[in-house]
Amino acid sequence: MKLALAVMLALVVAATAAASTDATQPTVFAAASLTDAFPKIAPKARFSFAGSNALAAQIRQGAPADVFASANTALPDALHTDGFCSKPVIFTRNTLVLIVPKSNPADIHSVYDLRRKGIKLVIADKGVPVGSYTLQVLKNMGLSGVLKNVVSRETDVREVLAKVALGEADAGFVYSTDAKTVSGRVSVIGLPARAQPTVRYGICVVEASGSEAAARAFVAKVLSGAGQARLVAAGFLPRAKPKPAKR
Repeated sequence: MKLALAVMLALVVAATAAASTDATQPTVFAAASLTDAFPKIAPKARFSFAGSNALAAQIRQGAPADVFASANTALPDALHTDGFCSKPVIFTRNTLVLIVPKSNPADIHSVYDLRRKGIKLVIADKGVPVGSYTLQVLKNMGLSGVLKNVVSRETDVREVLAKVALGEADAGFVYSTDAKTVSGRVSVIGLPARAQPTVRYGICVVEASGSEAAARAFVAKVLSGAGQARLVAAGFLPRAKPKPAKR
């Protein structure tokens, strides 16, 4: 009897300790482009990576998230306006690039080559931040007509990346940081600075969070010098553009 009681007590203590430890680790809903960088900043946090728009929709439906990190500012701003998260802050920036398979079977060397008939172009859906940015790039360059060559519209940037890396498409638009993760399988074609959209990432604490302290600690870690260094090492840009030197 005493042994059974001791075992039950030990189990209760263990469960309580586990619950306590669990509460210190936030659940972070983050843009797919952060898949490699965020776990290096907070290895013990729980992550759900996907298209930012899908994650924002899940938060609106009551999904158990503590932090939301989006590949744009529009989605967290809208959640804040509607009372779903704290006021978002910008935590990093990015740029768009065009990628082709290393073998480059379609012989693409410029974004203008996408105008050729028969090119298989893959992009993200317009509701996904990278999809919206892609449409901005094409509009800025007067190339909206290449959309006729789009063979699929994906739900997040990693799906675009995978299709091009596997040779299932001739080209695709992704963030420069994503291209860096498979540099041995894709070649990068840069875009003119004039065509680049403003790609800023916003982060906020979900109001319904059950671990608010842990959520705020995670945001602080991302914004810290060490967190920013991790993002820069992954190819992301600093939170703010450097100010030009005074002459």
